[in-house]
Amino acid sequence: MILPAEKELRAVLARFAHARMEHDVCPTGHTSRALDDATYTLCVMTGSRTAEDALIAANALLARYTDRTSVSQDDERLAA
Repeated sequence: MILPAEKELRAVLARFAHARMEHDVCPTGHTSRALDDATYTLCVMTGSRTAEDALIAANALLARYTDRTSVSQDDERLAA
């Protein structure tokens, strides 16, 4: 699987969260389609089959990005 860029993953997660909230508050055909689209995109991006699995995978990816960033910052501090 090709890893998504952190910025793009965060954008898709935000889109999913927004669509989910909109649909939960006032479900319509439009909000259903928006949620389906955001879910599909998140699943494709994380290589998952369900929204639940995609969210778990996204959280794991974000943790990897955070670990990588903290290692890079530690390296920069040691070099200074």
